[in-house]
Amino acid sequence: MTKPDPVFPSGRQDLYETNRYSAAIRSGDLLFVSGQVGSREDGTPEPDFATQVQRAFDNLTEVLHAADCSLSDIIDVTSFHTDPEAQFGDIMQAKDRAFPEKPYPNWTAVGVNWLAGFDFEIKVIARIPGCA
Repeated sequence: MTKPDPVFPSGRQDLYETNRYSAAIRSGDLLFVSGQVGSREDGTPEPDFATQVQRAFDNLTEVLHAADCSLSDIIDVTSFHTDPEAQFGDIMQAKDRAFPEKPYPNWTAVGVNWLAGFDFEIKVIARIPGCA
C-alpha cells in the first residue's frame, strides 16, 4: 500500500500548520486536493465574489503545481456555494477560463450555508502525470 504523501504550495504553510491539514495528499497516481478558497495573501476572504472565485482557482493551481500537476490533470471537482443561484454566472466564467475545452472534469456543486467567511470553495482529485 502506498503511504500518503502530503503536498504544500510555497508561502502558505502557516495556514495548513495552524489548521492541521494538508493542502493535498499524493496517493499512488492520484492527488487529493483539500478545499481551496478565495483568500487574500493574509488569509482573509476576498470581498468581491468574482475575484474570490478566481483566487480560489489560483490557489488551487498553486497546489496542483506543487505536485507537478495542472488544471488539465483534474478528473473530479466538488464545489461549495453559499448562494448557488445568484453566484452561478461568476462561477461559470471562472470555470470556463480554467477548463476551456473538452474533456471536462466531473463536477458536483453543493449549496451550503457556511464556509468560514467565504462564499466559494473548490476541492479536486487529479491524476498525477507520469504515474502508472
